[in-house]
Amino acid sequence: MRQGLISVYLTTLVLSVTAPVFAEPSQGDIDRGKELAFSRTDGNCLACHQMDDGKLAGNIGPELADMKSRYPDREILYRRIWDETQFNEMTVMPPFGRHMILSKQEINRVIDYLYTL
Repeated sequence: MRQGLISVYLTTLVLSVTAPVFAEPSQGDIDRGKELAFSRTDGNCLACHQMDDGKLAGNIGPELADMKSRYPDREILYRRIWDETQFNEMTVMPPFGRHMILSKQEINRVIDYLYTL
């Protein structure tokens, strides 16, 4: 009996610490992510980054290209957008999540779009 409980506990523990599984985004999710990334009032990624077919792009941050291979761990990219100061204290990138500029869902939509680049 005790062996069975330990097995159930370990299985539950493993399942609770593994990364979430993300469903493939719909085209609508990707389009909304691009809209947020290009918006001069919301994500405003173009203020600092060159990407896709963006007009008047900035050059403060790195070009946003080949994102899925640069960030195969989606959670790392999410955390960077949420609060880049976790990785670089001297960053000028706003902490989009921590300062509630973008919601969790909006950050995920931006990532859905970035993963198409």
